[in-house]
Amino acid sequence: MLAGLARDGGLYVPKAWPHLAPAAIAAFAGQSYAEVAVDLLEPFTGGAIPRPELVALARDAYARFAHRAVTPLVQIDRSLWVLELFHGPTLAFKDLAMQLLARLMDRVLAARGQRVTIVAATSGDTGGAAIEAFRGAPRVNAVVLFPHGRISEVQRRMMTTAPECNVHAVAIDGTFDDCQALVKAMFNDLAFRDRLQLAAVNSINWGRIAAQIVYYFVAAAALGSPHRSMLFSVPTGNFGNVFAGDAARRMGLAAERLTIATNENDILERAWRTGMYAPAEVVATTSPSMDIQMASNFERFLFEAAGRDAAFVRGKMGGLAQSRSIGLGEAMAPYRKSFTAERIDQAAVADCIRRVWAESGYLLEPHSASAVVAARRVLSHQTRHIPHVALATAHPAKFPDTMAAITGARPALPPRLASLLSAPERVHVLGNDLGAVQRFVVDRAGAGPAKARSGAAA
Repeated sequence: MLAGLARDGGLYVPKAWPHLAPAAIAAFAGQSYAEVAVDLLEPFTGGAIPRPELVALARDAYARFAHRAVTPLVQIDRSLWVLELFHGPTLAFKDLAMQLLARLMDRVLAARGQRVTIVAATSGDTGGAAIEAFRGAPRVNAVVLFPHGRISEVQRRMMTTAPECNVHAVAIDGTFDDCQALVKAMFNDLAFRDRLQLAAVNSINWGRIAAQIVYYFVAAAALGSPHRSMLFSVPTGNFGNVFAGDAARRMGLAAERLTIATNENDILERAWRTGMYAPAEVVATTSPSMDIQMASNFERFLFEAAGRDAAFVRGKMGGLAQSRSIGLGEAMAPYRKSFTAERIDQAAVADCIRRVWAESGYLLEPHSASAVVAARRVLSHQTRHIPHVALATAHPAKFPDTMAAITGARPALPPRLASLLSAPERVHVLGNDLGAVQRFVVDRAGAGPAKARSGAAA
């Protein structure tokens, strides 16, 4: 959890997947979200955190969510439900993992008397969730890199308006993939990593994925699982959200199929359709959190698909670094039935938002609409009695300009965030240069958590 990325550059996965009995899954329907989280996460802690402490941490993590259910389901069609994952403090699904991860890290750091420097890359939502979770943390300094000019104003302000001097938002002249590459390069510089005690909170951190498993079970139990099978449609760019669904399935979730919803940055859809994983140029879309061409969690999937063959994964990732494309071969064959992938363009997203709003009065934002479009495509080929859950990963108010262009109306921020658009910003702009970014991290790593800094840096 503290390391995030392994020292050899690989990603952590559990040695074995715990499996839940059907009775345990059925019992989730009567439990709070925090209680389900404890039941699911406890096997991964190996007894390192006593259950009463884990319960207290989980309850505290989800106490600030605006909905009592934390992740409520809303039915918008006869067999289609929207799973709202945006009731946390930054209006995005990343809060569900980040709020708990911050408390777990703080607890471990306090016990060890350690400090860490978090470096993270964001395509829009992870950064705001990380800064909100760690702002003022006494044992953490956090530096978040985001692609300059490629996220919404609300997404940016959720990073840049935090006054605490232990958190820093850095705009990089480049794409999210460039930001992610810079973070990985810093972790692969072992001397730099050790000197600053780097920690990662992107979805390369296994703690993030583990915490995201929870809402799949909560939704399934509410709809009759394990006695009823489910379909899930997941908007994703970095493959972390849908991999959490696959992890839940390995633990006993009755998910008949997981649908990967992508936008024009369709590397995952092309991989499923052609068997070739080949990054292209990043295209800016109305769903910026999915504007990704290098899905970092895909290697976790490859590891499982190849029968946990580490040598296979090393070979493929090495080939990807050299040739910018790899063939997936037989590793994909067993997964073409349990996964499907759909490419949803911006016109289809806008049409879906308008149609659902007109038909049911429910307002989707572009990422969530991608999941609904994908779900409806799959439903046309499935029996209608199977519940299909589309993951709504962000609140429409995070993208007011886009929503206004599509619907003619600008969704308002919740009252608790009313001051966000007028608060002073503190942001640093850097080129896509590893040396410059490392110097910035070194300079800020000694900043304390207690006081706010005034003014802004350009």
